[in-house]
Amino acid sequence: MNNKGMKAVLSLSVLISIALSPAVSANVTDKDILNDQATTDDVVSYGMGLKGQRYSPLSKINGDTVKEIRPVWAFSLGGEKQRGQESQPLIKDGVMYVTGSYSRVYAIDANTGDELWQYDARLPDGIMPCCDVINRGVALYGELVIFGTLDAKLVALNKDTGKVVWKKKVEDYKAGYSITAAPIIVKGKIITGVAGGEFGVVGKVRAYDAVNGQLVWERPTVEGHMGYIWKDGKKTENGISGGKPGQTWPGDLWKSGGAAPWLGGTYDPDVDLLFFGTGNPAPWNSHLRPGDNLYSSSRLAIDPDTGKIVWHFQSTPHDGWDFDGVNELISFDYQENGKTIKAAGSADRNGFFYVLNRENGDYIRGFPFADKITWASGLDKDGRPIYVDSNRPGDPSDSKDGTQGTSVVSAPAFLGAKNWMPMAYSKDTELFYVPSNEWEMDIWNEPTAYKKGAAYLGAGFTIKPINEAYIGVLKAIDPKTGKEVWRYQNYAPLWGGVLATAGNLVFMGNPEGYLLAFDAKTGQVKYKFNTGSGIVGSPVTWEMDGEQYISVLSGWGGAVPLWGGDVAQRVKHFNQGGSVWTFKLPK
Repeated sequence: MNNKGMKAVLSLSVLISIALSPAVSANVTDKDILNDQATTDDVVSYGMGLKGQRYSPLSKINGDTVKEIRPVWAFSLGGEKQRGQESQPLIKDGVMYVTGSYSRVYAIDANTGDELWQYDARLPDGIMPCCDVINRGVALYGELVIFGTLDAKLVALNKDTGKVVWKKKVEDYKAGYSITAAPIIVKGKIITGVAGGEFGVVGKVRAYDAVNGQLVWERPTVEGHMGYIWKDGKKTENGISGGKPGQTWPGDLWKSGGAAPWLGGTYDPDVDLLFFGTGNPAPWNSHLRPGDNLYSSSRLAIDPDTGKIVWHFQSTPHDGWDFDGVNELISFDYQENGKTIKAAGSADRNGFFYVLNRENGDYIRGFPFADKITWASGLDKDGRPIYVDSNRPGDPSDSKDGTQGTSVVSAPAFLGAKNWMPMAYSKDTELFYVPSNEWEMDIWNEPTAYKKGAAYLGAGFTIKPINEAYIGVLKAIDPKTGKEVWRYQNYAPLWGGVLATAGNLVFMGNPEGYLLAFDAKTGQVKYKFNTGSGIVGSPVTWEMDGEQYISVLSGWGGAVPLWGGDVAQRVKHFNQGGSVWTFKLPK
């Protein structure tokens, strides 16, 4: 064959290759991210919009048609690194980006399910994740795919090749820090928290330049620590986090106070505020740290430009049960007496649902959403819990040998009436759809002392089911009245996210492996499909070539089989896995 013939063959093969490959995706802009909740042909933010409502205006898959959806492809994450798959997929221009356990990232052709590239972080020995080796997703910006790793780094990959563009150390993994949450992008900045409250870390929220990874500001979330801002390469103080050291902490305990913002945050452009929750104070033994222990177990509103704390609301002051306060704060509006109320809702691990004014943090209302709450008898006019003193685990120093305090039976269990798994809000029904669990625990306190990189609990516990027939409960809740509109009870605990759509549907997965679709108004099950492993991921929906798709990760794991006590016996036979399942209606 002559050169001209060879060139013709090569040109033809290139054309065929281009035709069979997905289109190179366009760069993701700040505008794309801000509009994510309204656009249907992509999902470019964790929460399907920075407010985190997890609502889609798509309605081709609806109560009448959902029974006809079919799986169109399933992608295996491969390897032996299964564990829990808690990721939420992002989709842009026919390419899906997901993370897997052990800090892996995949780019997948959304048409076919074919792998385009894979990135595996080289994790060191000695990582100390609290609650499984999970990762909840990536952020997209420009030509970058950005995610956090179990050794507390941020990594930016080229979206078309998966090659590393930049990598930044956020914190020291040897001290117990890690990152498991999906970062968010606000005004060209990557906003991330850190995990590690069980190791006595100091919680922090940080902002990095999304293009080059340079640090912009740092906001500690334990009272007494200084925040900083970087400009033109210069570091300046940005104010102490909430006040002088030791105001709500005794002695030097604020230096290892925990309060890790490990779940990540949301953002509302209407009020231009980031909303981050903070985790447990360290140690768990509350008798060692009298006081409110700010800003642990709280919701924080943070200025995205400077890192300043604008307001805070503490859901469990002086937390003695590991209730945290990290659960997502979701912005929503409602009408009252002809006035629009800019509100935000959060279902806390402590069993109470809170509605706050997101402009100033004022408490609007709160109500129990868990069936059984023993540690508090209710909330006062400011939303502060009314403690049942006898239900706080006892002080070990009061015991004869000083080794163990009085044990109490407390509900909810420390894994919470709701844990990390994100709820959804539908503007159509004006209801929140809350994945919750009904369990309790035996809990007692023990002596402890801080040591870098060692567990810093000072407590023992065993989790038990409250009901024989079910633990998990998906609840539809009216935030204006506190009324539970409907519920779906599940034998195993629920540990995955929820999606609401304009098709009057709510999607959720369960540990038994089923992707379930419910009527959003009545709770009637309209569809179920078994994916072969427990679902602890968060489903998404998008439109491609005029067709609506649903995708969810399947792969059992997370905190329940690791920390679940008696509850773990209920799920011990569930098989691990690692797959992305994608569904649509037949043509």
